[in-house]
Amino acid sequence: MLLPRAETSDQVAFQDVYGSCWIRRKAQAFQWNPVIQNLSFQFFKNSEILGAIENVIQDIVTSLARNKAPVLTLVNRSDWGNIQFKDSVGLQMISHYTTRKIKSDCPKSAPKFALILKILSVIYKMVQNNTYATKRDIYYSDTLLFGSQSVVDNIVNDISCMLKIPRRSLHILSTTKGCIAGNLSYTEEDGTKVNCTCSATAVVPSNVQGIRNVITDAKFILIVEKDATFQRLLDDDFCNKLSPCIMITGKGVPDLNTRLLVRKLWDTCHIPIFTLMDADPHGIEIMCIYKYGSVSMSFEAHHLTVPAIRWLGLLPSDIERLNIRKDALIPLTKQDQNKLASMQKRPYVACQPMWKKEMEIMAASKMKAEIQALTSLSSDYLSRVYLPSKLQFGGWI
Repeated sequence: MLLPRAETSDQVAFQDVYGSCWIRRKAQAFQWNPVIQNLSFQFFKNSEILGAIENVIQDIVTSLARNKAPVLTLVNRSDWGNIQFKDSVGLQMISHYTTRKIKSDCPKSAPKFALILKILSVIYKMVQNNTYATKRDIYYSDTLLFGSQSVVDNIVNDISCMLKIPRRSLHILSTTKGCIAGNLSYTEEDGTKVNCTCSATAVVPSNVQGIRNVITDAKFILIVEKDATFQRLLDDDFCNKLSPCIMITGKGVPDLNTRLLVRKLWDTCHIPIFTLMDADPHGIEIMCIYKYGSVSMSFEAHHLTVPAIRWLGLLPSDIERLNIRKDALIPLTKQDQNKLASMQKRPYVACQPMWKKEMEIMAASKMKAEIQALTSLSSDYLSRVYLPSKLQFGGWI
């Protein structure tokens, strides 16, 4: 097919990716391709990924040949109507989900249409050349075109969902911010041996799927919301004082790699996993992401969630039970109250009566507390008293 000279951004992006696809399709006509066997979610053959992108481009070519404006169909990832809750999995996308159309001839959606083609082109070339990039790399390759990092993030997730191929198989890596420490050693994909001790924390690897030779004597895993709390527990040598354990922090809302690592450790080690979060709506929501997943990533729920996670603290009921001083508490803002009310309506709360009770306590008191509030009792109360007693006597829900 002879294409006209490209004049707009969507034409440039289309011709870029179409040219690569056309060359590969021509080459395939003279090559024997073995049958792809034993495909799994984690590992896709490059030929399958390229084929999925080529199918998208072929649909566009067909539309153009019929003098019709090409359209891309995306799943409504943020629509709760597309989500179902299953206690053993978490929030997962239903099979008959609703979609939205990204039209190439609509002034409102044409820019996104062009950006999707641009990123598809980037992905196609990376898969062909067996190279990798982070979402941040893609954004900084043309900041004026993309406008913001969030635009790239959303489009990458849309493409992953559209192709039904996980982001890491598309050769797009996540920028890791999480840390891990404790009784754990493993080998990374490139052969690097990592020994996580409380005196030497490790950054969560960018390719969690490549981890092998996982060795640990840990009795449990503790997910810590904040890096400050994580570092304080390391300073107190918490990993060794009570019993061997593994500590992980996503430093707030966890990135994809941190969630993948928690899931991998659960699948590999089969030991209890507890969360230590602030007693506020934001902390509860972060715990829910680890445990049940998020709406926007529900299409990958089976590989990101760990429904066995338990809420160790800080519980709203602990505030009164421990008689924490009023001046160490913080009033809920209107935004906090709205978030809490919204969370109480979520499907997983119905199957967690103890969670519901804790949320009701917070709503009634209209107060929240950070983990640091425990220092009002004593400087080392968290590691010396609170966590040991909770773990020893089953103080989790």
